[in-house]
Amino acid sequence: MNDQQLLRYSRHILLPQIDVDGQQRLLEARALVVGAGGLGSPAALYLAAAGVGTLILADGDSVDLTNLQRQILHRQAGIGRPKAESGRDSLAEINPECRVLPINERLVGDALEAQVRDADIVLDCCDNFATRHAVNRACVKLARPLVSGAAIRFEGQVSVFDSRLPASPCYHCLFPEGEEVEEMRCAIMGVFAPLTGIIGCVQAAEALKLLIGCGQSLAGRLLLLDGLAMEWRSLNIPRDPACAVCSSRSGA
Repeated sequence: MNDQQLLRYSRHILLPQIDVDGQQRLLEARALVVGAGGLGSPAALYLAAAGVGTLILADGDSVDLTNLQRQILHRQAGIGRPKAESGRDSLAEINPECRVLPINERLVGDALEAQVRDADIVLDCCDNFATRHAVNRACVKLARPLVSGAAIRFEGQVSVFDSRLPASPCYHCLFPEGEEVEEMRCAIMGVFAPLTGIIGCVQAAEALKLLIGCGQSLAGRLLLLDGLAMEWRSLNIPRDPACAVCSSRSGA
């Protein structure tokens, strides 16, 4: 680290759980953020500000006026632009040292696996079950920790699915693919603007802790937020020994 970096990240370096070594790990890290919307916005902002060296920002949508109520990566002037590119420009203003690579498409198949393979951490900030399950399968296959968040109306949830840990469940253990699960979208159900910020910030915190190697992650736990009452609940998530996605992985 040079003198400017030591100054920029000095408040991190003062924390004994991070110190110079932890900050250096962040500078060398590569994070994949799937979705540059309500959750991806605060998550990416804090990852960039904290000094994550490379951010891959993947989103196939463009900025819409209705996004600006909560998607704080984007600005009025960015309406109509690809979200990944709009997000890259905002992140450059926060921390020009952070290398942001925008992907203006929905990652699927081999392209998704390639990005997951190259990443040290993956953040699921999308808004549909198909993508969530695809990202989960890739993370299990390639043994990459996954930080997953969701927010709708006044309710949010966040967890970590870390297939490097033998006892850790995967997303499929919690929400099996193919079951009748109601797909709730903000465009139909609505969402309280600060809720996405709260959940996205928790995702960033969990990702940073995993990259640094400090604290205890949310692996095996689901954190639920009732935004109207401002109450948190923590639920243990058991691993499904018959899970179609993670039961056959090494150590299962």
